Amino acid sequence: MWQRLAGFVLKYRLSLLVLLLISTGVMAYFASKVQMSYDYVATIPHDNPRYLEFQEFKNKFGADGNTLVLGVQTDKFFQEDFFRDYVQLNKDIKEVSAVENIMSVPMAVNLVKNDSTQKLEAGLLFKGNLESQATIDSLAGIFNRLPFYKGLLFNPDTHAYLMAIYVNKDVFNSPKRTAVVAQITKLAKAFEEKHHTEVRLSGLPLIRTVMAVKVADELKLFLKISFLLTGLILFLFFRSLGAVLMSMIVVAIGVVWSVATIVLMGYKITLLTGLIPSLIVVIGIPNCVYFLSKYHTEYAKHGNKTRALVRMIQRMGIVTLFTNITAAIGFGVFCFTNSAILKEFGVVAGLNIMFIFLISFIFLPSVLSYLPAPKTKHTSHAGDGFFGKMLDFLTMLVFKYRPWVYGVSVVLLVLAIVGMGRLKSVGYMLDDIPKTDKLFTDLKFFEKNFKGVMPLEIAVDTKRKNGVINLQTLNKLDELTALISAQPDFGRPLSVVEGIKFAKQAYYNGDSSNYAVPNQFDLGFLAPYLRMKGAGSAPATSTFSKLVSSYMDSTKQVARLSVNMKDVGSQRLPVLMDSLRPKVTAIFDTAHYKVTFTGTSVIFQEGTRFIINGLTESILLAFVLIMGCMLYLFRSWRMLLISLIPNIIPLVVTAGVMGWLGVALKPSTVLVFSVALGIAIDVTIRFLVNFKQELPRHGDDISATVKQTIHETGLSIIYTSLILFAGFMIFSFSGFGGTKALGWLTSLTLIVAMITNLTILPALLLWMEKALLKKAKKKELWNTLDEEEDIEIAKLGISDKE
Repeated sequence: MWQRLAGFVLKYRLSLLVLLLISTGVMAYFASKVQMSYDYVATIPHDNPRYLEFQEFKNKFGADGNTLVLGVQTDKFFQEDFFRDYVQLNKDIKEVSAVENIMSVPMAVNLVKNDSTQKLEAGLLFKGNLESQATIDSLAGIFNRLPFYKGLLFNPDTHAYLMAIYVNKDVFNSPKRTAVVAQITKLAKAFEEKHHTEVRLSGLPLIRTVMAVKVADELKLFLKISFLLTGLILFLFFRSLGAVLMSMIVVAIGVVWSVATIVLMGYKITLLTGLIPSLIVVIGIPNCVYFLSKYHTEYAKHGNKTRALVRMIQRMGIVTLFTNITAAIGFGVFCFTNSAILKEFGVVAGLNIMFIFLISFIFLPSVLSYLPAPKTKHTSHAGDGFFGKMLDFLTMLVFKYRPWVYGVSVVLLVLAIVGMGRLKSVGYMLDDIPKTDKLFTDLKFFEKNFKGVMPLEIAVDTKRKNGVINLQTLNKLDELTALISAQPDFGRPLSVVEGIKFAKQAYYNGDSSNYAVPNQFDLGFLAPYLRMKGAGSAPATSTFSKLVSSYMDSTKQVARLSVNMKDVGSQRLPVLMDSLRPKVTAIFDTAHYKVTFTGTSVIFQEGTRFIINGLTESILLAFVLIMGCMLYLFRSWRMLLISLIPNIIPLVVTAGVMGWLGVALKPSTVLVFSVALGIAIDVTIRFLVNFKQELPRHGDDISATVKQTIHETGLSIIYTSLILFAGFMIFSFSGFGGTKALGWLTSLTLIVAMITNLTILPALLLWMEKALLKKAKKKELWNTLDEEEDIEIAKLGISDKE
């Protein structure tokens, strides 16, 4: 079959090149339409109970997590010049497009009792002429006596002040968000520089925007570095600019096709799909190395260019096909998970790994057929230099010190298994951001002073209309508020009961001791006043009314408690939830109430757990599929066993290193094992196929064939491993912790796999020498190619006189 394919490619090379060029032009058109993802990508399936609860909550109250927070910490907050500029900062931010509302000290609403109208009048507290320090001090005194804002807008113990900026969720799910964040950041920076007070910014809209911008920047940077680095390694290997240029064109076409695939599949660039173009460069280059090195090796043997091209396709076609299939399996199994972000990554990566095989299979032989034959300096890259000495050393280990190879492997495995026992599974919302990054340090500022900004929502269903405004329910809500506030990782909840307590305080002329749920006696007098009226400040009235009404559904059956919390991680959050549930049940009888914990924080925790479980299943699936490929390829259970051992060891060693270094199991790190398995097995296939092809030529002499295979295949294995190592190490310089872990952990796995495949694999072949020899005599392990059956050169229309 591969002989016929070689004839087809070489005979119709011009037509195939034109077709490839046209296809790439079409793909480039679609690639130009690629967009960044600004949506929150669901990591759990849509039929998951947590997801359904979250969707039900959003249908009643709208999306959570659309608040950007700005914080300052100073003891001169109410000084005349500082406060006036802070008021102006509020006004300037309010003018920014997409900013719908602001809740801050200057925008604080106060309720005042009006006995003549029997209404509570809502108005801005800090209004009118604020030029006088005495006026500001007087108003600040009133503000400090309003418990409603304590812990929400200011922390009296640390002199920290918060501005909550409510943004339009539609704008923040579009490319416009970057400009909005840039405007707010610019205004904050100007205020910071003027008053020499650090301004902190955080909140999910900011975090999502900053991460999207970083993804776009890193996509471009990594793509450039991967091209330069792999090009340099290729030049050192082949000593030919032509070989480098051809390889770069192959992977460039692959990159265009990968980006176009993202568009054609209806996807956008995410943190994971953004890695695919660079991965295509890294994974596509070994295809070129395999083909070109075989071409050069064959030409060096007999000096016939066409025969070298035919042999290159015949003998490397199936090798490269199966190496790409196993790599595609390593990525593609993610499409069987129910996580949207993993599905997209798996589908696009899996498809494009196969595309890069097709591209290299057509482009390289076709172009090489038009180029002059390689010169001696191009075919002598397997000389006696440093790598030649390294191969001699590896050969010596395999033949003279085989027990040491086994012994060291066993010791490494024992240490790795002990390290695996130290592995922990935990994920944080800002896992991927370095601890020195301002995004991270600003988040910790809000956690220290306001107990965080991560949204947690608690929905209390009273199971009857108007049940929320029942006095018994209000008291229970207040009791729940006190319970949540007492937790060190949760801020003070905001709910309808806080608004009613504020109203009672206003009814008693602002006495802070009356900031409490009204009793039955109070309600009789307070009821008329709850129908508030604006005192020349309709926006303030509207703001407060919306604030109260947004914490009940339209039927007043379901109450909402919004809590800001710390980024406690996926391991601690369920523990906190489990500890709260019995106490919540004690407050709300399940026969009459239904309490649901939801919100982005809960969805994140559930998603992290779901992804890790899904990735574990994906690794097992990849392992089974790759076993099937190896069994089909070699038709031997012994060869299957031999092929798996050198690839299991690197995965176990990597897991052990993670345990010893305290690298947690999370979506980004679990991803490594399936990816590395799919790529590392390529080396095994390359080695064993060469071994099978050479065995009959050495009279079925296992030892001689192993030695020959180490020297003939070892160099290309080392170079492709170095290319893959360098390519993945690029990701270790990422600003995202997950991408960084994917980079250095995969690189570590691939280097260990290279060593095991050049030591343990040949050692196992020698160990099973008798069994393999018997198998070889009984039936050929590999159908060798008959050199006399090469396609006639004349039929291909290629001159072999170069």
